[in-house]
Amino acid sequence: MTLIHGFELLREQDIPELNTHARLFRHAKTGAELLSLENDDENKSFGVAFSTPPADSTGVPHIMEHSVLCGSRKYPVKEPFVELLKGSLNTFLNAFTGSDKTMYPVASQNVQDFYNLIDVYLDAVFYPRITPQTLEQEGWHYELDDPGEPMTFKGVVFNEMKGAYSDPENVLGRFTQQALFPDTPYGHDSGGDPAVIPDLTYEQFKMFHDTYYHPSNARIVFWGDDDPDTRLSIVNDYLKDFDRLDTLDVTIPLQPRFAEPRSVTLPYDAGEDGAEGRKAYLTVNWILADNSDTETTFALEILSHILLGTPASPLRKALIESGLGEDITGGGVDTDLRELTFSVGLKGIAPDGAGAVEALILDTLADLAGNGLDRETVEASLNTIEFSLRERNTGSFPRGVLAFVQTLSTWSYGGDPLEPLAFEGPLSAIKARLDADPRLFEGLIRTYLLDNTHRVTLLLTPDETLRAQQDDAERARLDAVRAAMSDEDVQRIIAETEALRLAQETPDSPEALATIPMLTLDDLDRDNKLIPIETLARHDTRVFYHDIFTNGIVYLDLGMNLYALPAEDLPYVRLFGRALLEMSTETQDYVRLAQRIGRTTGGIHPSILTSTVHPTREGTAWLFLRGKATTDKADELLAILHDVLLTVKLDNRERFRQIVLEEKARQEAKLAPAGHMVVYGRLKSHFHEADWASEQMQGLDYLFSLRTLADRIDADWPGVLARLEGIRARLVRRAAMVANVTLDAGAWSAFEPALDGFLAGLPQEEVDLARWTPARSATNEGLIIPAQVNYVGKGANLYAQGHSFDGSLLVVNDYLQSTWLWEKVRVQGGAYGGFSAFDRNTGTFVFLSYRDPNLLDTLDIYDATGDYLRKLDLNDDELTKAIIGTIGQLDAYQLPDAKGYTSLIRTLAGDTDERRQQMRDQILSTTPADFKRFADLLDEVRTHGQVVVLGGQNAIEEANTARAGWLDVRKVL
Repeated sequence: MTLIHGFELLREQDIPELNTHARLFRHAKTGAELLSLENDDENKSFGVAFSTPPADSTGVPHIMEHSVLCGSRKYPVKEPFVELLKGSLNTFLNAFTGSDKTMYPVASQNVQDFYNLIDVYLDAVFYPRITPQTLEQEGWHYELDDPGEPMTFKGVVFNEMKGAYSDPENVLGRFTQQALFPDTPYGHDSGGDPAVIPDLTYEQFKMFHDTYYHPSNARIVFWGDDDPDTRLSIVNDYLKDFDRLDTLDVTIPLQPRFAEPRSVTLPYDAGEDGAEGRKAYLTVNWILADNSDTETTFALEILSHILLGTPASPLRKALIESGLGEDITGGGVDTDLRELTFSVGLKGIAPDGAGAVEALILDTLADLAGNGLDRETVEASLNTIEFSLRERNTGSFPRGVLAFVQTLSTWSYGGDPLEPLAFEGPLSAIKARLDADPRLFEGLIRTYLLDNTHRVTLLLTPDETLRAQQDDAERARLDAVRAAMSDEDVQRIIAETEALRLAQETPDSPEALATIPMLTLDDLDRDNKLIPIETLARHDTRVFYHDIFTNGIVYLDLGMNLYALPAEDLPYVRLFGRALLEMSTETQDYVRLAQRIGRTTGGIHPSILTSTVHPTREGTAWLFLRGKATTDKADELLAILHDVLLTVKLDNRERFRQIVLEEKARQEAKLAPAGHMVVYGRLKSHFHEADWASEQMQGLDYLFSLRTLADRIDADWPGVLARLEGIRARLVRRAAMVANVTLDAGAWSAFEPALDGFLAGLPQEEVDLARWTPARSATNEGLIIPAQVNYVGKGANLYAQGHSFDGSLLVVNDYLQSTWLWEKVRVQGGAYGGFSAFDRNTGTFVFLSYRDPNLLDTLDIYDATGDYLRKLDLNDDELTKAIIGTIGQLDAYQLPDAKGYTSLIRTLAGDTDERRQQMRDQILSTTPADFKRFADLLDEVRTHGQVVVLGGQNAIEEANTARAGWLDVRKVL
């Protein structure tokens, strides 16, 4: 057997659809498997994964994921992960805990940076310093400062999961999995149930790592253009000191099938006095099949898209048009577990309507299986999925990290890791089967859904007493533990609390920090990477063209100037954008329109852009229809855009009502999982017109408007319709539009005449731009939702206080997030995240926290930030890290469509290449004096800043009482 750096080659093959050569290795000494994916992607990726099936719901896999990144043998600092965040050019740096596996992926365009990241991660997973204090910080601990005070639970994951359990849809997904898989590890919560997390002992915690974080249980993936042999050498240096572990069994057993369907009803937290008006969630859920057969998996994924993937999909359409609920819930097919599942239902239903929803789902499936699926719907779904597979547009998510995750869907269970990547074979086989049997998908409905008795119907109902029950149970548990303690035990808990706090506050030594590998400023490009752009004028419309290779795809962004509308129309903009694509045209109903889009394009979707224009500080706001198609279908893309802009019929009241209710449900659903972004948008809206407009179109003000509009549709439909028609008349005019095209030059020469003809066919009326008068509030806000945690924000407009921009501000802001805020808000405060954000266009600076158990204490941390900077003794290495980290964000990797759209945004915002180069020069020239200068700016935030808090009723009301009614309190949900 020939070994290459300790590895034996098991097999190799080309994957033409990914332009990749794959080689699968096994480490001879340990049995670790390594997949080397070799291609020309400069955004190199690496990942190491371990099978980590949970035996209970203490969340030990999740806590371990956090903990191994808290210092290791080779890198004995408190947070190597954070040190990398500070000073790396990474394009991805994170870790995930799944239901049965834990993954550690990284990515970078710089090869030395890439190897640095890999080295830190491999040392972290194989040689972590997981002490009792690590569990206390990242998992849970008793916190007590004085014998006379009540004892509490603290811990990062403990509070993260309290936030997760405050989100009904998150709870719905967790309960669904547990109900479908009661007899396997999937019946436990690998993330951790807050009521169970404190059962985890340090001995169990340590044993979990000893058991599962071994090379014999490791699967490793490389992707990109780095040297293939170096990959093996790097990993062998870590594996060679281990021996094979033959006793480890990580097999996930198959769930024994139910003899008959089951029904489960469970409560969710509706908040105090919150059950009235809150509605229920219902899903019908199945286990489908073992995921070992890739062709079956592909077929079921296509079926899921056929049934649910677009507004015109038959099962989705039946549910939405029933009026039984507000929006779809359940994600269709899920391929993340050993066995595939399917879930579908409605949210926003009456609790007594569960039977009707369940019956509708089953009856609709029976009708589709019996009477057949629309052939055009099937064709559209096949084209949509095939386009997505070939384009492989992962957005800001590195393609190599996606490949890593995809391989694990089979590899983790003993399957072939290449099967999920090599899609041509199974896709061709499915097409051939469909040609031979046009009722292929009807048969899948019958086999995997209708005739499948392993089905669970889950009803989640609002309960206004659940929070009190949970709080009382937690308090009773803590009181019982406290009552059983001796005086010596109490003093021990106080001492441990103080010791943990001291460890958290004690900085790493310079010697320890010096072990973290880092680049130098000489490794950085001095000049920005430019995106090609050409500005043209066609029939009163500005056209921006970007000559970028797109592999045969045309990306077209068609924008409409929202300043053509009066301010009172802004809450309708997002709805109007959806209506253009989800309502009937003169020649096609919305089902046929959706099929047409799916059959001939890669998709069209609406998007809103708002920004400040440099140097005027005026606003710019646009509604875009963002479309893409292969170049041979570009004419059809333009034809569809012509039809939806000029011939869409907006007079279908029921269809528009459905869109409004879906939007309302989606806006409400994001409050808990994305509360920090809700707070961020709300705060920014106080300071600038463009951000105020964004709040009207996609923030909390938008949600409030949707609730009013839902009633107005019934009370004054003619008035609503007149407003929609007015919006179309004002926006769909050549002079109020821009077109943004990303395409290589050869294809552009063929597409340009077609685009010219399209623009010539648009209305030519003059455009009068409106002046908006934002109604800004100067009050601090306390916004109540049913939640066990808070999202705390404070911000101010620094430019309004007379300050101006310098690139060094971005360096200081980046440094604050990875030091002061990380340490004080997350590590010591127990929140899942602490952030700050600076908008260089508007001058708005904002502090934010995520899933935060605190409120006033977090605001005190924000207010102390200026003093922290004044006292900061910043050495050269720390400054260099901060500069490198900032440049890394500036040079974030982008796919072709993202490059073109980014260039468009910069152009509309007046962000010239010259201005951006000046900013880069200032970043690279940042000095410690700039940190001191920023402290004075933060004094303005402390003195003049406004506060927005989204969180639980008790926390907000207690804080408001403590500071004598300083918050304007409002119930949001």
